Amino acid sequence: MKIAFIGLGNMGAPMAVNLKNAGHEVVGFDTVAKPEGLSMAQSAAEAACGADVVITMLPNGKILRPVADQVIPAMAAGAVLCDCSTVDVDSAKAVAAQAEAAGLGSLDAPVSGGTVGATNGTLTFMVGGGDAAFATVAPLFEIMGQKAVHCGAAGAGQSAKICNNMILGVTMIATCEAFALADKLGLDRQKMFDVVSTSSGYSWSMNAYCPAPGVGPQSPSDNGYKPGFAAELMLKDLRLSQQAAESADADTPMGKAAAELYRRFVEDEDGLGMDFSAMLPRFETRGHE
Repeated sequence: MKIAFIGLGNMGAPMAVNLKNAGHEVVGFDTVAKPEGLSMAQSAAEAACGADVVITMLPNGKILRPVADQVIPAMAAGAVLCDCSTVDVDSAKAVAAQAEAAGLGSLDAPVSGGTVGATNGTLTFMVGGGDAAFATVAPLFEIMGQKAVHCGAAGAGQSAKICNNMILGVTMIATCEAFALADKLGLDRQKMFDVVSTSSGYSWSMNAYCPAPGVGPQSPSDNGYKPGFAAELMLKDLRLSQQAAESADADTPMGKAAAELYRRFVEDEDGLGMDFSAMLPRFETRGHE
C-alpha cells in the first residue's frame, strides 16, 4: 500500500519504519522530526495525496483537528484516515464524521505498548470505525502490533483506551501506596510482592511493571524511573478520562482522585519527565494526611 504517516515522534517514527521495512511505500511528514530512512513530504496534504491509508500519530485532539482539515481534502475517495493518537472522544468522532462526509474511511486506533512496542511491532490497537475501513488497515496493524481489537463505531477505540488507562492510573497509585505502607509496617518488599502477585491484589501494575526497584520483572523502577510511560502522559490520559466522564455523565471518583494526584506530582512536585511508577518514592517520603 501507499501510506502517509503524519507525526513521526517517539511513537510514530518506529511505526512508520516497520511499515516501510515490510515493503509498503511510506511518505512521512512532521513539523519537527525528520527521521532517517523515510521519504518526507513538505506538508501533511502532500503526504496524503494519493495515499491508500493516512496514519496520524499526534499529541492531542487540538492538533488532530487542523491536521485532518489539511489531509482530508487531499485524500482520494475510498482511502482511509487512521488516527493512532490518544485524543478526546469528541475529537475522534468529529474527525470521523468529517472524513466520512468526504467519502473516506475513518478509524480511531489508539495504541498500548509504548515506545518499546512501537519499535518491536508489538503494539495493541483499540479501534473504532467501520468494518470496511478496519479490513483495509488490518494488515498494517499486524505489522505494527501484536493485536488489534475492533471495539465498535467511531470513538470506541478512544473510549477503550481512556477506560483502560484510567484503571492503570488508579491501580498504579494503589500499588505505590501499598508498598509505602508495607515499608512503614516493616514488611519486606520482596515478601509483599510474593504474596500480592499471587493473591487477590495482583494487577499489571504489580506483576508486570512493579514500581519497587529490584522486585519483580525489570521495569523503569530499575532504571531510576526513566520512562517507560511518562507521568505527564498518564496525567493527559486521566484528564481525558475525566473529560469523557463529564461528557457522558459518569461518576468516576477514583479516576478523578488519580488525575488530581498525578497533576500534583507532575505540576507541583518532581514528577515531570519521570515514569508514572515514580509515585512510589513520592509516597515513601510522605506521612498520613
